[in-house]
Amino acid sequence: MVAANVGNRGTTAAQLLRGQKALVTGANSGIGLATAVALGRAGADVVVNYVVGEHEADNVVKEIEGFGVRAYTHEADVSDEDQVTAMVARMVEEFGTIDIMVANAGLQRDAPLTEMTLAQWQEVIDVNLTGQFLCAREAAKEFMRRGVVEKVSRSAGKIICMSSVHQVIPWSGHVNYASSKGGVGMLMQTLAQELAPHRIRVNAVAPGAIRTPINRDAWSTPEAEAELLRLIPYRRVGDPDDIANAVVAMASDLLDYVVGATLYVDGGMTLFPGFATGG
Repeated sequence: MVAANVGNRGTTAAQLLRGQKALVTGANSGIGLATAVALGRAGADVVVNYVVGEHEADNVVKEIEGFGVRAYTHEADVSDEDQVTAMVARMVEEFGTIDIMVANAGLQRDAPLTEMTLAQWQEVIDVNLTGQFLCAREAAKEFMRRGVVEKVSRSAGKIICMSSVHQVIPWSGHVNYASSKGGVGMLMQTLAQELAPHRIRVNAVAPGAIRTPINRDAWSTPEAEAELLRLIPYRRVGDPDDIANAVVAMASDLLDYVVGATLYVDGGMTLFPGFATGG
């Protein structure tokens, strides 16, 4: 990888987050995995959270450690308050603090409205929305306790909520998922408003169609991918690294003045491409 100079501090891409401590939830696969690795490549020490898939999480740690930074795994269900509190407390004990919280863990339990059970609704809301609230709350406590350390970052801390294009695009058959991501958008903005005076930056990254296990059926065959590409003006399906790179930038001082924003990384999906010919 060739590192280009960034900004007027002569910082290289591999040093953007040097000395910072990051926690990524749901980091043993898909977008979370790519994000954890990218943060480590940028110089951060990383906690790799998972709820199932210990072996995969261990492999992520090994890859991150290859960049000369520290990493460890932590099993925790982000919808469980006690487990989230213990996870952040352990991180502060192990790494001394936390600088970056990437609230990425999420899931789908799809069904038409009339067939969706309360359990399916509640599980998605608990993980995708309540989980982000709990992670943000515990990180904010440490950010506020510690304050700004100028040699590390211009901010006291960064919270990055993993949202979705379905923060703004309705999605029939996925009312629980779309509702959770709509909630993430307002959660993020409200937290950003409340925490900004403490020099804590809260933002969201909203992926479009990304090649991950959660949506394999949408891109795993040529026919499925062709159908999916009709929704993407840029005419390619995204990769997890597309999201990971956005998270690294959002976590860095390059975007220090970005507060309460959602960065859509979607190949133009939120441009509603049907209106290109049907408006």
